[in-house]
Amino acid sequence: MSVRRNEYDQPIGAPLPDWSARSLPGAVTLKGRYCRLESLDAARHSAELDAAYRSGPDGRDWTYLPVGPFENAQDYRHYLKNIAAGNDPRFYTVIDHGDGTAVGTLALMRQDPANGVVEVGNVMFSPAMQRSPISTEAQFLLMSYVFDDLGYRRYEWKCDSLNGPSRQTAERLGFQFEGIFRQAIVYKGRNRDTAWYSILDTEWPAIKRAFESWLAPENFDGQGVQRRSLAELRASVTA
Repeated sequence: MSVRRNEYDQPIGAPLPDWSARSLPGAVTLKGRYCRLESLDAARHSAELDAAYRSGPDGRDWTYLPVGPFENAQDYRHYLKNIAAGNDPRFYTVIDHGDGTAVGTLALMRQDPANGVVEVGNVMFSPAMQRSPISTEAQFLLMSYVFDDLGYRRYEWKCDSLNGPSRQTAERLGFQFEGIFRQAIVYKGRNRDTAWYSILDTEWPAIKRAFESWLAPENFDGQGVQRRSLAELRASVTA
């Protein structure tokens, strides 16, 4: 591909003549086959979320988050009331279609509608979601909302560089690793080197097709075990 140059013979980026600022993420409900996402509501969701998180053996799922674990349900509800009142991050609750209960949260944050950039973060999935189609579909629903409904250009994932499970999840979902920002954050009294990942709008169509194939009922056997992995399906649609 040839490089564009300006009148001073300097290399410049591709033109975006039709670009305009996008809308901010809203308090929407996003429906899937296994779950739905709805705007976080402390009054409706806090008791179920607290119970879902306490079903784990210990507090390790909170290690790489800026808050938690919480000592009691009242403290957790107070935290939810505060974050639900804000628009950035914009928090969504994951509702399991199977029993209608709240089982996790995630958020759209560092919203930059002028440039079409947003980050998914504050992902807290309970044991009921982990390693299930719900966890994958929840991520897919939010990606679809950002790219297909809002028309953003870039979708980011950032995490502590030492958080192996988060980094593995980002790669499984199709994010591209971009590098490490050293000494980027101080949280919980310790340093964080931040690993950066992203998906671009040009990459989204192939990633979307892989998600749709993975989430299809025929991709699971009678015991709910996947027949083809998401990475395998993504490779097949981009080959």
